[in-house]
Amino acid sequence: MKQEWWKEVVVYQIYPKSFQDTDGDGVGDIPGIISRLDYLQWLGVDVLWISPVYCSPMADNGYDISDYYHIDPTFGTDEDMGRLIEEAGKRGMKILMDLVVNHTSDEHPWFRAAIADMDSEYASYYVFKDGKEGCPPDNLRSYFGGSAWERVGDTDRYYFHAFGKKQPDLNWDNPKLRDEIYQMMNYWLDKGVCGFRVDAIGNIKKNLVLDRYPADGPDGLCYAGTWIQNQPGIEDFLTEMKERTLKPHNSMTVAEVGVPEERLEEFVGKDGFFSMVFDFSYTDIDVPDSAEWSVPTGWTVKDIRDNLFHSQTATQAIGWGAVYLENHDQPRSINKYIPEADINRYSKTMLGTLFMMLRGTPFIYQGQEIGMTNIHMDTLDDYDDLATHDQYHRAMEAGVGEKAAWEAIYRRSRDNSRTPMQWEDDSQAGFSAAEQTWLKVNPNYKEINVEKERADEKSVLHYYRKLIELRKREEYRDVVIFGTFEPYDTDAEQVIAYERIWDEKRLLVLNNFGKQEQEVRLPEGIGETVLCNYDGEQDLVDGVYRLRPYESVILS
Repeated sequence: MKQEWWKEVVVYQIYPKSFQDTDGDGVGDIPGIISRLDYLQWLGVDVLWISPVYCSPMADNGYDISDYYHIDPTFGTDEDMGRLIEEAGKRGMKILMDLVVNHTSDEHPWFRAAIADMDSEYASYYVFKDGKEGCPPDNLRSYFGGSAWERVGDTDRYYFHAFGKKQPDLNWDNPKLRDEIYQMMNYWLDKGVCGFRVDAIGNIKKNLVLDRYPADGPDGLCYAGTWIQNQPGIEDFLTEMKERTLKPHNSMTVAEVGVPEERLEEFVGKDGFFSMVFDFSYTDIDVPDSAEWSVPTGWTVKDIRDNLFHSQTATQAIGWGAVYLENHDQPRSINKYIPEADINRYSKTMLGTLFMMLRGTPFIYQGQEIGMTNIHMDTLDDYDDLATHDQYHRAMEAGVGEKAAWEAIYRRSRDNSRTPMQWEDDSQAGFSAAEQTWLKVNPNYKEINVEKERADEKSVLHYYRKLIELRKREEYRDVVIFGTFEPYDTDAEQVIAYERIWDEKRLLVLNNFGKQEQEVRLPEGIGETVLCNYDGEQDLVDGVYRLRPYESVILS
């Protein structure tokens, strides 16, 4: 196996608005990230994925970019970004930037020039169509709800937006537009970033061929993703992008794209477009195909196990993957996977073991390492997330009732993961000196914070540090990073078990996903504890390991 550098790293995602505020405006900034680099070095991570810090009106928290080349004043200066790259490098860490090139902000100079003169070259940078008798060109629904088309002033022209109406989609069929994007990517790579997390890249090739699509909801609209995700011809764009930007810089890339299994090799195989892609099959297990948060899926531990194992085996057959539990688009994993009554350090560390020992590059989201949880906010106005507001209104329109609509938000809102980082038990959790932060601090910050957990050797934080250290320990490094993934069959329904195998070295990973003890018969030659989230080793009786509630154990 080719051992590229990005296979060996642990990635830590930073959501800058919520990480650390240094200027007292209640919003995190780049100097705040710099101030916490020593902590991240102590934790042991290697790559910092920074969510967008480019100039933006912040209609979608920076995923609506108005200037790709400069840092938004909310976060600091261009010089601050250069200093972050430099200071991270001094500590042996690299910077991975977010790349948002499916769309821009409607305040980007390209778009402003396009709507000012529909005959200009910039009009071909975006997707415009004529309306139909005063209505949009078709009935496609955006990811955030409502029509995917927005009228241009009082004209009969409309622009396409897969996401919010302030995020017009770019026209990748235009070679000049692609040249602009590649130039920008090379600018940042030359500045010293190690690569990109590539946002919504599966949408760049459109298939907008009908006047009316088959409606899939009571609004008479049709989900746009079906017609714009991974369309024929996207491979030409992605190959070109790789050859002109990523390959010459030996870049690390992780793509946010749902890839059909039959196309997986194109994306992450030996000559794939990207280093790795995120798999959504287990992290979106609580969301139905209709994407309605208020509709329960009734998932089981078996579903998680099946999805995880399928993802692992399919990916390792042809390439490399990214493994994660949380990010800025997900709620906190402990609230998703574990009943509220069972949330404790054992269930939190069990989840950590489950994902950190899988084959692939692990991505830890800020606060995950201390077991941060979802927040219950009082009013809809307390939520900033566009998708949260859309889902609430969709639930009410569907007639599910106020209680069910709110339960869906508490369970699934993206703002659950965007609340300020909890550093200490002082005012605003040590995140900011401001009286009011951009999102409310979770009230449980006095119990869950870095300072408290760093002082406790038995904390979730120290356990994550041990998991990271295990990946780097000479004795286990090769098997943990490069070893094959093999499902391990048990009769215990609540147990997710698998092996990692490299030459003669084997590790068995057992994870009890329930509050009842579970018995697992061990394979011959396995029985020495490498790491366990409980104190004290279990005695084996006739080759059977008795897993305690939410116990994780790694055995050799």
